[in-house]
Amino acid sequence: MIETDILIVGAGPCGLFTVFEAGLLKLRCHLIDSLPQPGGQLTEIYPKKPIYDIPGYPSVLAGELVDNLMEQIAPFKPGFTLGERAESIEKMEDGRFKLTSSRGTVHAAPVIFIAGGLGCFEPRKPPIGNITDFEDKGVEYIIKDPEFYRDKNVVIAGGGDSALDWTIFLADVASDVSLVHRRTSFRGALDSVEKVMELAESGKIKLITEGQVTGLNGNGKLNEVVIKHKTQGEITKKTDHFIPLFGLAPKLGPIAEWGLNITKNAIEVDTTDYSTNVPGVFAIGDINTYTGKLKLILCGFHEATMAVQSAFKIIHPDQKLSFKYTTVAGVNGFEG
Repeated sequence: MIETDILIVGAGPCGLFTVFEAGLLKLRCHLIDSLPQPGGQLTEIYPKKPIYDIPGYPSVLAGELVDNLMEQIAPFKPGFTLGERAESIEKMEDGRFKLTSSRGTVHAAPVIFIAGGLGCFEPRKPPIGNITDFEDKGVEYIIKDPEFYRDKNVVIAGGGDSALDWTIFLADVASDVSLVHRRTSFRGALDSVEKVMELAESGKIKLITEGQVTGLNGNGKLNEVVIKHKTQGEITKKTDHFIPLFGLAPKLGPIAEWGLNITKNAIEVDTTDYSTNVPGVFAIGDINTYTGKLKLILCGFHEATMAVQSAFKIIHPDQKLSFKYTTVAGVNGFEG
């Protein structure tokens, strides 16, 4: 059993910042996330997308922000359970919560923070009849390790930031990269679109617009895709990997069964401290809802800060909470 003071469900930016605020109060944190690495949407969907509304940063790449948050919380030594979904919670006899993951990992804590962003993510799959036959046999919906595609033939489908970013990145990794998009215009950042166009013009990638992958062929493993093109008809292309990047669909998942008050797939909270209707459970970031809610990272940071103050009182009911400024004490003064 993994024991901690605050168990944080969701290792996105708000979950990570919670570790910092809790660390200032000498509270230990452990984070659980269904994704294989910290960062949530920032890492999984648009790591190279610039963010403009983080105080003190005129512009910061999403992936860079995650790196900075990880560096910021490193002194407080948080624990991580990654690649496992939070499945169930129950109250134990000692008053703490017992949380069990999708892989059976058991966690215990007196306080739970739900910082799951928009919930669990499931890939949006293209309507190809036999696509499940090739999952993990040449079809991947998420790129976990770019080196996996070293010197391979890769076909990427999509027109958003993720498809553009990975096309650019894999151009220097894979032996052959093709990007297939059903339109001639893209939804991603202009800079990324320009880079993809430059790569196509220089012959480093193949760009196929006005086309869709409609078929997959192979014997136990993918070896070619069938592309339906608007003017050229049916195109068959040899490939080792097909990566449809149409985004991830958010779902509240098992959290919906935890007895929380939920409105339109979001958890209702008290704005005094962002507590839920279940004592000891708080919800911060995009996953919560209240009058005037703005789904901004900086708002989630504020919510985490306020929630941690109330969490301290639950964890240490007999101790007086003394607020200190980091400008006076420094971060080292809070470690212990």
